Amino acid sequence: VEVVESGGGLVQPGGSLRLSCTASGVTFTDYVISWYRQAPGKEREYVASIFSAGRITKYADSVRGRFTISRDNAAKTVYLQMISLKPEDTAVYYCYAQDKIRGWPDYWGQGTQVTVSS
Repeated sequence: VEVVESGGGLVQPGGSLRLSCTASGVTFTDYVISWYRQAPGKEREYVASIFSAGRITKYADSVRGRFTISRDNAAKTVYLQMISLKPEDTAVYYCYAQDKIRGWPDYWGQGTQVTVSS
């Protein structure tokens, strides 16, 4: 099983980025996919989730209205569209796949760095 994030980079405040998460080796529709992030010196925090059919999404208050999570089950990919980025959004962003029924098995990706700075 492999969970891989991509799309991170350096962006100016107010800018946009789209992160991607692909999962191989699993039945993709069996998994709830979430994004978490971890800033330097801070604990990992929840960002957003999307359930298997893609109709149910959840967001942390800090990103609601600026981030949009979506999924393409045929491509086995989840996206995190981020707009109006702020310096406090700077973090390593991780993708997390969790079995939708039992909560396990679960898998983490290696993370992708997002830096918001002028």
